[in-house]
Amino acid sequence: MEKTLKDCRVKIDSIDEQLIKLLDERMRVAEDIAAIKREEGRPVADPIREREKLQKIEGSSAPDMAAYNRILWNSIMELSKDHQMQAASEETPLVKEIRRAIESTEKVFPETAAVACQGVPGAYSETACGKFFKMPRIMFVKSFEGVFSAINSGLCRYGVLPLENSTAGSVNKVYDLMMKYDFHIVKSARVKINHCLLALPGAKPAGIREIRSHEQALAQCENYLKRFPDALITPCENTAAAAKFAAEAGRTDIAAIGSEENGRLYGLECLDSGIQDSQNNYTRFICISKDLEIYPGACKTSIMMTLDHKPGSLYNVLARFNAAGINLEKLESRPLPDRDFEFMFYFDIGETVYSDGFIRMMNQLEEVSRQFKYLGSYSEV
Repeated sequence: MEKTLKDCRVKIDSIDEQLIKLLDERMRVAEDIAAIKREEGRPVADPIREREKLQKIEGSSAPDMAAYNRILWNSIMELSKDHQMQAASEETPLVKEIRRAIESTEKVFPETAAVACQGVPGAYSETACGKFFKMPRIMFVKSFEGVFSAINSGLCRYGVLPLENSTAGSVNKVYDLMMKYDFHIVKSARVKINHCLLALPGAKPAGIREIRSHEQALAQCENYLKRFPDALITPCENTAAAAKFAAEAGRTDIAAIGSEENGRLYGLECLDSGIQDSQNNYTRFICISKDLEIYPGACKTSIMMTLDHKPGSLYNVLARFNAAGINLEKLESRPLPDRDFEFMFYFDIGETVYSDGFIRMMNQLEEVSRQFKYLGSYSEV
């Protein structure tokens, strides 16, 4: 007799009911294992046992089912470890540090503080700083690395840095510096970017022979710059520095790309406004500190990790997010300096720091990574 779709679904449902009962039973045995490990002072994770188990499962599988079984049992073992850690009430040093930071951090973000910003007055980082603080005491530094150095040396409690732009992408230099320095993100903010072509009074677009700005701003205005095929396009440290240079050069054939505020600060006229390729143009800035501070309302977490260079490493991490029901808002890779074909993965996690799922996730991630860096939990203003 020919099978119908209904017949197949009835059989599938029957098998699933058995699987549910068997998984429940397996998890109860895992609780017993957790109790034994706790008594013997052994860690929950047992990589040798896991590897032997997966090899045995693959060997017992039909050839065309081996890959599926490996994926399934890998997920089951991850869930089992998670359940064992809960049963054993075992927390990693990182989770304990997060809990201490939640308890010890002030309940209100400070209105004033010493803050390091890259650039000169009028830079977009100054605008972002105004979103974080009501009365910041800003110290301008020449480079992004100078922001980290100012915090490390104790000159400033906080620093403000651009992390990514909605059209030009990530600020790669900042990502590279995040690998190098120990710091924590305490807030983030999005700043609307509206670029203008700025020059000294009397300048005309047809007479412009050089245009200066930050490389990200130049990338954001790529289509507009095609109007100046003969002009020299010169990257510099930031938009405010470009405006300052155009003002001090004393020449009407030099222009800068920057904000209207840049123009007002340095006595430049706006020859054209809204010149960015996309009118929906935002830059995300982060506020960083040396100490771990987690303020009320923290609903986003950033981490970085390196993984073993082998099949399934990234999948094992992503599977944990899926199993915990946690939203992964961003995943980006950056090549590691001086290492061939090795990458650091950057994650933005959309989950409140107070949820059980978040704590379980933080309990597990260090274990599956070669290097792990917790950047902080924070809210966006």
